[in-house]
Amino acid sequence: MSERTTPVPPADGLRRIASEVLSDLRAVDGALYAAVAATPTPTLDRALRKLSHAADHSKISFAIAGALALAGSRPRRAALAGVGAVAVASASANLLGKRLVRRERPDREAARVTVDRHVPMPMSASFPSGHTASAVAFATAVGTVLPAASVPLGALAGAVGYSRIHTGVHYPGDVAAGAVLGVASAATALAVASARLPASYPRGLRRPR
Repeated sequence: MSERTTPVPPADGLRRIASEVLSDLRAVDGALYAAVAATPTPTLDRALRKLSHAADHSKISFAIAGALALAGSRPRRAALAGVGAVAVASASANLLGKRLVRRERPDREAARVTVDRHVPMPMSASFPSGHTASAVAFATAVGTVLPAASVPLGALAGAVGYSRIHTGVHYPGDVAAGAVLGVASAATALAVASARLPASYPRGLRRPR
C-alpha cells in the first residue's frame, strides 16, 4: 500500500522557493566579492581608496552642489534637487534599509583584500550601500534638471559604488540595492520639488520635450 504524500501548502512552497533563490543570490554575491578581492589591481587600489574616502558623508556631492550653486539659475536648481535627493537617500539607507536588513559586513581578512585597498570598516550594517545610494541619487536628480551633467555624474556615481566593493566594505548586492534606492530617492526629491515649484523643476524623472 503506497504512502500518501502530504500536500505542501502554497505559502510554504513559495517561502521555500524564495529562500532557495535568496541563497543562490547570496552565493553569487559572495563569489563576485571574492573575485574582485582576488584580482590584483595595484594601479587602481590607491585611486579607488581615495575616492571611497572622499565620498564619505557625500563630501564630493556637496562640493559639486556648491560649485553648481554659483553657476547660474538652472545649475542652482539642479544643486538643490541633488542635495534634497542625497538627504532622502541617506535617511532611507541608514534609518530604514540598514535597520531592517542588518546584513553583516564582508569578512575582508578572510577574502584577503590587500591592505593597500583598505578604508575604515564601517560599524553599520552592510545592506544597502549608503555611499552608492547618495551618489546615485545626486547624479540622477542633478542630471534630470541639468542633462549635460548626467553622464559625468553618472560615471562618478558608478565609480563610487565600485570603490565600496574594491575596498572590501560592501558586497556587490549592497551596491546594486543602493543604486536602486538612489534612483527612487531622486524621483521622490524631484516629485516634491515639482509639487512645490512646478515652474522650476520637471515632473518626476520625465525630461521636458
